[in-house]
Amino acid sequence: MTTALEQDVVTLRAGAPALLASVSEPDAIRVLVIEDDPIDHDFLTDELPKQGFTVRRFEDGASLLGAPDATRDADIIVLHCDRPKVSSIDLLVKLHRQGVNIPVVLLTRRAPPSHECLALDKGAVDVICTSRGSEVLLRRLKGVVKASKRTDQPRGDGSMICGKLRLRPDISRASWQDAELDLTLGEYNIVHMLASNVGRYVTYRAIYDRLHYEGFIAGSGADGYRANVRSAIKRIRNKFRDLDPTFDKIENYSGFGYCWKKPD
Repeated sequence: MTTALEQDVVTLRAGAPALLASVSEPDAIRVLVIEDDPIDHDFLTDELPKQGFTVRRFEDGASLLGAPDATRDADIIVLHCDRPKVSSIDLLVKLHRQGVNIPVVLLTRRAPPSHECLALDKGAVDVICTSRGSEVLLRRLKGVVKASKRTDQPRGDGSMICGKLRLRPDISRASWQDAELDLTLGEYNIVHMLASNVGRYVTYRAIYDRLHYEGFIAGSGADGYRANVRSAIKRIRNKFRDLDPTFDKIENYSGFGYCWKKPD
């Protein structure tokens, strides 16, 4: 008799959106991948399961978007920068609009820096060059998942209220004056961090680590991350001002970081 666990490894049939490449283990990192690009197929379907990942494969972006239960249960989504059908950037936006709040990482062979920056701006947590080798890829993926489960970010159904700001840590969503904000997961994490330290300045480095994960490096030069933080804060302010042109709750201490002002 076939057990329920054995049935996890199945072959796609018409109407079935995904295929599990590995049998689930209780402590396995659950990763979703799309199969319509053969890049690093062996790494995604063979090496990841050996390293403590449970891989669920989807035929295309539409299948992934049509499986909300899968995205709710997963720990991380891995996409390719250069996909043959819907671009990964478009898919990032659509996932966010559907309320998907788990980390998304993009793999690339030769994507230009401008494309990588756009992916990060649209909500990707990391963009990894596959030429770095499987060991680096594994470490980066595990680092992303570890950062997303940090114990200092509250979980549960309780809302966090800070003046006109309402945060929902259980679904990583925010609202201002009862209107929902269209924040990416990284942007939400920044707002949550600042509001959790209301009245206190948070350093550029701490904000950057929350935007991506601790030790992530991008930008030009040793302090290049500061420009990335400034760009993220600018996007966040603009999204608040789309709802409230008088928004002024995020203050800057030049050369140090940012602060969420105490409610009036």
